[in-house]
Amino acid sequence: MVSVIFPAAGQGKRMHAGRNKVFLDLDGEPIVLRTLRRFSAVPEVDELIVVTGKDDLAAMEQLLAQAAGLKPWQVVVGGSERQYSVLNGLRAASPQADILLVHDAARPLVSVQTIGDVIRAARKYGAAIAAVPCKDTIKVVDEAGIVQSTPARRTLWAVQTPQGFQRDILLKADAQAESDGFLGTDDASLVERLGVPVHVVTAGYENIKVTTPGDMLIAEAFLHTDQ
Repeated sequence: MVSVIFPAAGQGKRMHAGRNKVFLDLDGEPIVLRTLRRFSAVPEVDELIVVTGKDDLAAMEQLLAQAAGLKPWQVVVGGSERQYSVLNGLRAASPQADILLVHDAARPLVSVQTIGDVIRAARKYGAAIAAVPCKDTIKVVDEAGIVQSTPARRTLWAVQTPQGFQRDILLKADAQAESDGFLGTDDASLVERLGVPVHVVTAGYENIKVTTPGDMLIAEAFLHTDQ
């Protein structure tokens, strides 16, 4: 069984919308609904868990209750950090779920192919992430603004979601991070601390996280290209 956790508790300050950005309409449909529909179209996905802020709980439940065609879902309250929100979602997941995916609710353009590839890689390897090769040259810069080094671009990947894990691995990683007081930038970073190899699944550049008003324009352009 595959359960998917969708962190959606952020305030979205960079969007300057005055509300949770996942409720914003993207070409006529709320971002979060577009995201959930992508996962509902994947046969291997069984359960959707949306983790949102306490103030948005009722609105999220109402929105999803009115939407047709979604896989079984539930909404839970998030924590003070994204990592804690994911943990709340993990605790709410069905005990039958052996594979757990984590996906940003604000990434509505992920492809069905990428979702399936991450699920299969997580089953095979234990941990898998969606990512794309970096197009730009990356510099390591110190606090004074001086370039320290230029990593080889062929070794650099921009990490996206979904990220998928066998249940016992993610549970152990979260427990270890909680014990150590460690906050990671993504869920894979918690798993990496256990020494578990994380397999990279090549995704698409259209799988952007909608964070700023400019991202909305880019996402709409990708949607129209797909059509």
